[in-house]
Amino acid sequence: MTREVPLIHPGEILLKDWLEPLGISQYALAKAIDVPRRRINEIVQGHRAISADTAARLGAFFGVDAEGWLALQAHYDAQVVRERLADVLPHIPRYDRPAHKPMTARVASL
Repeated sequence: MTREVPLIHPGEILLKDWLEPLGISQYALAKAIDVPRRRINEIVQGHRAISADTAARLGAFFGVDAEGWLALQAHYDAQVVRERLADVLPHIPRYDRPAHKPMTARVASL
């Protein structure tokens, strides 16, 4: 499978959409959210995922929901895995059971 649009790591979004436009250095961010500089650098370089802990800290610092950072990371991770398993996933049989009601549907009906 050839990707037409490049997959963007959440660290690049952090750098290009937040740090650079706001004039915040990686060091200043790390200090402000009380994490090692290396953590921010590894995230920005695409070598580290945004954890729930980091997402909460970024959310608090930038005044946004932590869930947004986690959603970016989850989307990125899912795409990477789908591409890596592109030859395997089509051969996994689909489980069909008409009477099955997912937990999310049961909770939503409460």
